[in-house]
Amino acid sequence: MNRPSPAPARPDRAPAARQAGFTLIEVMVVVVILAILATIVAPKVMGRPDEARIAKAKQDLAAIENALNLYKLDNFRYPTTDEGLDALVHKPENAPNWKDGGYLSRAPKDPWGRPYLFLNPGTHGKIDIFTLGADGVEGGKEADADLGNWNLE
Repeated sequence: MNRPSPAPARPDRAPAARQAGFTLIEVMVVVVILAILATIVAPKVMGRPDEARIAKAKQDLAAIENALNLYKLDNFRYPTTDEGLDALVHKPENAPNWKDGGYLSRAPKDPWGRPYLFLNPGTHGKIDIFTLGADGVEGGKEADADLGNWNLE
């Protein structure tokens, strides 16, 4: 009697013994390590919210300045003070070469929730982009200090 030959092994299925995965113990070890790292790192990071906001404001100012420079390359001028930074998001009337989609995706706000301020001509340079800091009042020290494109480091 002829026996049928065994079916060929399917290449898309690996034998059960070769399947890889993580055991519950391995997963628990990773979770414990992450928890230990979080208890060490979190207090150091959470204790510096003002420093984080200042760093964020500096990054925003640099990005806005770059967007304004691109606007100027396309339109041969910076937006006016009246047009403001909104000219980077919505096309002003007198910007014939304004880039479709704008230069920023939305009107920028500082880390304290207020819009960034813009002057053209500026008092510190050709243009001034700035925030009044945490207190929202001119002047101040540390987190309350004014930050502008003229004092980025």
